[in-house]
Amino acid sequence: MTTYPRHFMAVVGFVLLGGGGGAFAVANLGPDAALLPVRIVSTPLETLQLQEQATSLDLKAMQLFRSEITRSSDTPESLLRRLAIVDPEAVTFLRKNALAKDGLVRAGRNISAQANERQQLLSLTTRWLRNETDTVFQRLTIKRTPEGFTAILETAPLVANTQYSGAVVETSLFAAADEARIPDSVTSQLSDIFSSQIDFHRSLRKGSRFSVVYEALEADGEPLRAGKVLSAEMVNGSKSFQAVWFQEPGQKGDYYSLDGKSLKNTFLAAPVRFSRMSSGFGMRLHPLFQTNRAHLGVDYAAPTGTPAMSVADGVVEFAGHQSGYGNVVIVKHSPSQSTFYAHLNQINVSKGKSIKQGETVGTVGSTGWATGPHLHFEFRINGLHVDPLTLARQNSGPASVATRPGFNKMADLARTQLASAGQLRESNVQ
Repeated sequence: MTTYPRHFMAVVGFVLLGGGGGAFAVANLGPDAALLPVRIVSTPLETLQLQEQATSLDLKAMQLFRSEITRSSDTPESLLRRLAIVDPEAVTFLRKNALAKDGLVRAGRNISAQANERQQLLSLTTRWLRNETDTVFQRLTIKRTPEGFTAILETAPLVANTQYSGAVVETSLFAAADEARIPDSVTSQLSDIFSSQIDFHRSLRKGSRFSVVYEALEADGEPLRAGKVLSAEMVNGSKSFQAVWFQEPGQKGDYYSLDGKSLKNTFLAAPVRFSRMSSGFGMRLHPLFQTNRAHLGVDYAAPTGTPAMSVADGVVEFAGHQSGYGNVVIVKHSPSQSTFYAHLNQINVSKGKSIKQGETVGTVGSTGWATGPHLHFEFRINGLHVDPLTLARQNSGPASVATRPGFNKMADLARTQLASAGQLRESNVQ
């Protein structure tokens, strides 16, 4: 056991007592909050001039802007009602003015209107094309003036802007393009451009993807129609196909692969777009006579009225009726080659007429011995029937343009544009 001197223990005890006293003294230094004096501080605030603001707003004329799409069932009252406009004077003007009636009579036109705070019409504007191939548009403007309403019809040029798009095929090219809101005319061009490389009736696979860059023709910033496809890419299975439009000054333009080879075939792959091949070339059980017979052509099932196109340039050799074949057109393409289009509902050409590739010879029907609307198509060489699916892939297009001035620059631009369109397509899919 350790022992310490008495004086050492006394020092330790003094320190402990002193420390406790110090702690007690610190704890009692704070004043009691209840005994502190209370002081009230007030600061005057400037009130907002709300009445002046309200009066200022009342003095300003409110203008409301709305837009709508015309309907086939529209009347002036119903159209203005959807635009939240209540204006009997405007209704009367729209009913009586010839320009107004002509501009608002067609369904599907975009209408933009401006109204005041009393729901009265101040101005109304609409734009349209007289023909689908027009390069100018019509602009109708109706305005309220101190003397009453006026209507002005103007013509202005369409402005071409570049549009990027793409889609993934689940059922058909047309359905995929429709889902991506790609215009039908662009889809038709895609089918034509790649018809020499892809059989869209038989070999287009689910999961195929495409990118397309095309002209959007606009009127005051409003797209009115699609123009020409500028470049396109189609990936079908493991194969990729690309195309670019190239035209030298003063020469006819065409589509080429990015290495400069022409994509134009002597013959189109099929005479009908977006149809189903219902019967091929060879022996089959005849649907009417129930006997095995040689089928000397290819049948394409399509709705009545679908355009049937000449698969190549030529001259109409026959246009008329041929017993079981119904309405028939025969086009001679060379001294030895001709094509045959049967069961037509309507014939659009006459004997001796020169015809270009893709031009309509008639419309699909069910005349003659037919169980339903379809096009019977034959290919003949020296009068002998040959499988059209084999010969329609002959290619004798123009030579390569890779060495022509400007082509490589155009091809490089197409690669960049298609890459952007592909990224946009993938982001839409995700």
